[in-house]
Amino acid sequence: MTIQQIYKIFQQYPSVQTDTRKLKEGDIYFALKGPNFNGNEFALLALDNGAAYAVVDEMPIESELIAAELSEPGIKERLLLVDDVLTSLQQLAKHHRQQFNIPFIAITGSNGKTTSKELIYAVLAAHFKTYTTQGNLNNHIGVPLTILSVQPDAEMAVIEMGANHQKEIESYCLYTLPSHGVITNCGKAHLEGFGGVEGVRKGKGELYQFLREHKGTAFVYADYDYLQPMSAGIENIIYYGITKGFVQGQIEAAEPFLTVAITAGLGPDFAGHDSSTPAPQRSITQATPTLIKSQLVGDYNLPNILCAVTIGKYFGVPAEKIISAIENYAPSNSRSQLIERGSNHIILDAYNANPSSMKVAIENFAKLKADRKIVMLGGMMELGEDSIAEHQAIIELLVALQFKEVVLVGGDFVHTQAAISQIQNTPFTYLPNAAAARDWLKQLNPQHAYILVKGSRSMKMEQVLS
Repeated sequence: MTIQQIYKIFQQYPSVQTDTRKLKEGDIYFALKGPNFNGNEFALLALDNGAAYAVVDEMPIESELIAAELSEPGIKERLLLVDDVLTSLQQLAKHHRQQFNIPFIAITGSNGKTTSKELIYAVLAAHFKTYTTQGNLNNHIGVPLTILSVQPDAEMAVIEMGANHQKEIESYCLYTLPSHGVITNCGKAHLEGFGGVEGVRKGKGELYQFLREHKGTAFVYADYDYLQPMSAGIENIIYYGITKGFVQGQIEAAEPFLTVAITAGLGPDFAGHDSSTPAPQRSITQATPTLIKSQLVGDYNLPNILCAVTIGKYFGVPAEKIISAIENYAPSNSRSQLIERGSNHIILDAYNANPSSMKVAIENFAKLKADRKIVMLGGMMELGEDSIAEHQAIIELLVALQFKEVVLVGGDFVHTQAAISQIQNTPFTYLPNAAAARDWLKQLNPQHAYILVKGSRSMKMEQVLS
């Protein structure tokens, strides 16, 4: 079965599913394989549950197929045999992508890519029919599924790309074919897979390389010096930043929500710009800064907001729509959320964690004005041989910032205990998992406190609040 033949079927049944538990009537089921499962084994079940077709690379055993044919004649014709289901899914996504002549904006980075994606989507969707990555479906399965979800009425597409090793972003670009791209930053994330910080930059830089080779456009944060040499040679670069770029802005307030003052690029001179001709690189300094009062916690979200404003203005979204979209965006899924529970204020930022994001979260928390602060941190993963040293560095930061109540949960925090025990007057508590941390917090029953909860996804630190 060729990709072109499958695509004709997809045009009739334009909904793809890889999980039989989530099937809807008329879906095309792709029978993916994993280390502990074989989707081919569920192909007949998928058809029985309403799937229009099932794409497989292993046919059911003959006895099962005969039985299925007896109960439902013609079911064999609805099994589409390919050499490899995952490869076919990705090739189908590429074929679908090639049917569109609209901006496909790819986003990657060590930190902030999902928040940036959500903000960019909110801004573009306020003015254009826009499709984007749902949740965190940003891997080798999620990216093609996102592309296949883009409908014929699309005017914009925003695709998030996650990666934990080199050549991964490059592979996504081969079927996403991004026309525009953003690297939010390159920090200490997935060091084990990337092989250090330079490896992170090389891996994330694969997006820039694709844009460089295909005359694409990169949106680049001017205040990260390393992004400038990384993006060198890209034909179209739109900068944004604190004092340089098409859009410029700075922190107006961050207690507790972030308010950004846009000082250039969002004035009335650009409002209503025709999206058919992207706005020029130059920026217009505003006599009066435009304030955007977000629902995001943390001054580290400044670049994310500036990026969304930049992309909105570049494509001609009116200023009032940009402001409204960002101000109405409320974070979810444990990302920079401020939760009020009783007399306490909880900053829940537990969807992911690495040394870079952990550091800025702690530093931001230290700036908040509160009489009582409690820090609850889960271990950081995929740091390889640097793991213990990076956990030790976080502890030393906590000591330097003089936090009085700190809970360290699981991971390689436990291996730093011997060093920490030598530091006097540092009341650190070590607990094995989030459930134990939850019990600790319930027993403590703090009042009128600010609580930071952060950790890698596998630590499930959101359970602290359950």
